[in-house]
Amino acid sequence: MEDAAISEAVIREESRLRRFIRRRVPNASDAEDILQDVFYELVEANRLVMPIEHVTGWLFQVARNRITDLFRRRRPESLTDSGFEDLLPSPEAGPEAAYVRTVLVEELELAIEELPDDQRMVFIGHEIDGRSFKDMAAETGVGVNTLLSRKRYAVLHLRERLRRVHEEFTKARM
Repeated sequence: MEDAAISEAVIREESRLRRFIRRRVPNASDAEDILQDVFYELVEANRLVMPIEHVTGWLFQVARNRITDLFRRRRPESLTDSGFEDLLPSPEAGPEAAYVRTVLVEELELAIEELPDDQRMVFIGHEIDGRSFKDMAAETGVGVNTLLSRKRYAVLHLRERLRRVHEEFTKARM
């Protein structure tokens, strides 16, 4: 791919790709970082002479991967630094409590990972990052009622998923 073709792809896809990322990433700065990473990877792929047949599809796949990476990086530290800390056993309460805490955090992370992107974005934005629905609506262009609905479905999924973990612990203690 020639430099001109890269420039053309960037110009042609930048606004569409930015909207795609912003709908999934609530923080504008994080979204811009991801957009720049995607274009950087395009330039690097070209430098390494990696043939890219469908540039548009490739760009969006790289964007999805970067969004997933962002949520994976943020989640472990955020879950225990958020209001969830009060719901977890204290790490100083002994080895059994430490084990339960570890399992619960891992299960919660997995349950959040299972959520569809739009539900995960709203749940993390509201519950972990402490953002208002009004702010998220303004940034994403998605209505407040839609965001509320997405969060409701996310909470229902998480509640059911963690209920099963709770039942397993309850059975094990009997």
